[in-house]
Amino acid sequence: MTEAKPKPEHDGAELDSLEPETAAPQDMGAAQDDMLAALQGENAALVAERDEMRERMMRALAEAENSRKRAEKDRRDAQLYGGSRIARDMLPVYDNLARALEAATEETRAAAAGLVEGVDLTLRELTNVLNKHGVERVSPEVGEMFDPHMHQAMFEAPVPGTKAGQIIQVMADGFMLHDQLLRPAQVGVSSTPAG
Repeated sequence: MTEAKPKPEHDGAELDSLEPETAAPQDMGAAQDDMLAALQGENAALVAERDEMRERMMRALAEAENSRKRAEKDRRDAQLYGGSRIARDMLPVYDNLARALEAATEETRAAAAGLVEGVDLTLRELTNVLNKHGVERVSPEVGEMFDPHMHQAMFEAPVPGTKAGQIIQVMADGFMLHDQLLRPAQVGVSSTPAG
């Protein structure tokens, strides 16, 4: 018995039509151009995104550096000027002790030498503590020119033999905390002498 071989369902002519389709060279070039254009577009988008991220990173770094500098300045200012409120509050104590010493006459000094010495020592100790913390006295002299940045004019009066703007009386010392004015010196100022 002979086995029957299956008969092919198609003949040779049909085989030619079943070969894989190949694109024409012109179609391949167009597909490559499209792919290249898509890749270039994607590359351009990635470059733009990279540049934007770099810009954002640089801004964030600059902001962080600025924040660090601000914090350092705030820390320095707090260290230098943190005691300005208490120093300002202590100035009337200084004024009262200085007035007490000025008011002491020779008779008072002789009668209450221990009390006057105690007030003097207290005033010196207060001055030392203020100096230790950067508070310096501003003591203008009579005859100096008025400086609105350092002095406060309490009155004006025409005084013969003086120029307008000269200090004619010092009523209270001023004080500086490092380079910051805590209180201006209170002074009387000469106006133009009446002629």
